[in-house]
Amino acid sequence: QVQLVESGGGLVQAGGSLRLSCAASGRSFSRYTMGWFRQAPGKEREFVAAISWGAGSTSYADSVKGRFTISRDNVKNTVYLQMNSLKPEDTAVYYCAAGSRPNYYSGTAYYANEYGYWGQGTQVTVSS
Repeated sequence: QVQLVESGGGLVQAGGSLRLSCAASGRSFSRYTMGWFRQAPGKEREFVAAISWGAGSTSYADSVKGRFTISRDNVKNTVYLQMNSLKPEDTAVYYCAAGSRPNYYSGTAYYANEYGYWGQGTQVTVSS
């Protein structure tokens, strides 16, 4: 069983920064692609960013490209999402997800069905 625990969410003013963390336990973390998704009130869950199992490749939603950076520390079994230049439209619950297949990266890791495990989410609120 895999457990993912997000932290780092909170309230920030527009233009500010936050860093989300996701601590993983239960299996060989370094072998799995990791992703971040978000869900705003009344909207569907959407892809934010992903990082390949080898950390050599990343992908981003167009809406966050250039502002957000995903990274991972395979020693600490943790994936991060550095969020800069935050906008009110970034307000959402942010979810960490672990890929369902070891040693696999689709090239984008864009689709939720590529992930087998999800965290409980952390709220990010950006005020204008």
